[in-house]
Amino acid sequence: MNLKTHTKTALLYFVFAAALGCILRFYKVLDIPITYKFIVHAHSHVALLGWVYLGLTTLLYKLYLSKSDIETKYSKIFWFTQVTIIGMLLTFPFQGYALFSIVFSTLFLFASYWFSWFFFKNVPAKYYSTQSLKCAKVAIVYLLISSIGPWALGGIMNTLGAASIWYRMAIYFYLHFIYNGWMIMALVAILFYIFEKQGMLMPESDFKKFFWKLNLGIVLSFLLSTLFTKPTIFYYILGGVGAVLQLWAFYDLLKLMKEHWCSVKNIFSPFYVRIVKVIVLLWAIKMLLQLLSSAPYFADLAILYLDFTIGYLHLTFLGVVTISLFLFLDYFQLLILNKKLYLVYIFGFILTEVLIFYKGITSWQSITLFTSYYLVLAVASLLILVAVLSMLINSNKGKLKN
Repeated sequence: MNLKTHTKTALLYFVFAAALGCILRFYKVLDIPITYKFIVHAHSHVALLGWVYLGLTTLLYKLYLSKSDIETKYSKIFWFTQVTIIGMLLTFPFQGYALFSIVFSTLFLFASYWFSWFFFKNVPAKYYSTQSLKCAKVAIVYLLISSIGPWALGGIMNTLGAASIWYRMAIYFYLHFIYNGWMIMALVAILFYIFEKQGMLMPESDFKKFFWKLNLGIVLSFLLSTLFTKPTIFYYILGGVGAVLQLWAFYDLLKLMKEHWCSVKNIFSPFYVRIVKVIVLLWAIKMLLQLLSSAPYFADLAILYLDFTIGYLHLTFLGVVTISLFLFLDYFQLLILNKKLYLVYIFGFILTEVLIFYKGITSWQSITLFTSYYLVLAVASLLILVAVLSMLINSNKGKLKN
């Protein structure tokens, strides 16, 4: 089974997601005959379930399962998953949440359950005591927990309706545990796997503290997603504690890397080291913003001005998660990450983030946007599309190197 093909497939979904994102950006500039919210649904589903999910599951398979005699079984899971993702790509843009898109998104949940069961059943015993596998297993548990959100949406829509706070709560529940839980923990697992192969082990007592701080932080910080309901101050405090615990665990991880910095530089090329520094910076910003949102004033800002929330989500998905995926996929020789294209992607990402947060600030401070704002944002989004599409083309050629 060619895992490089799986990676190219994931990258192709990223191209589709980026193209849909560009359509959303140019909608404010050109007269495009689309239903905006339908494209939003398609964009988010293909980005999260096509690019990120497939990228992470491909890495987890390569690290823990690729040497087992289970290729045929996994191939069935892979292709079933592709049917569900392609189905969502072909239905969401034209009908939004309706019969066929709901069918395919529901089938995807079953595909994720199938992969989860398959992973737990087939991981070789030699990995059982490793710190990386403990992180990988809890990441998959969060993937399963996140699915409660989509299941709840059906019942909420049929009873309370989309205007209910429980509708938003189900969406936020899903998003929180999919990115703070599944994605972040899976990336941590992959990082620990690399460190373990190089003998860079965190002392077991320190790992237990790190593990519990990070996971308790993930669970408690979900309360920050409920603050739009204006709950009691107790929720703000617990959510803030969750954010602090995640920052504390992040510090522990940085401390480990600092102690073994010479080894880190031996593991990673100078190009990789620069990428790691970018990821660390973006991850720190993400968690500081999360902590900031536990203060009532800033929580209200995030609720009132949607651009702050969109900027934060893009910071997480396009920044922390995607750049980490680029690094790990290239490290394990599943993707060719060209320096110039990476820089184009980074430039497009930073420019769009600055513009999105700028719009939030102008709304907050009642400042007028500069005249060509939407055109500049649309063009900046094109940079991301061009970078990802070029990465895919180069991967198919298989010639370009760092």
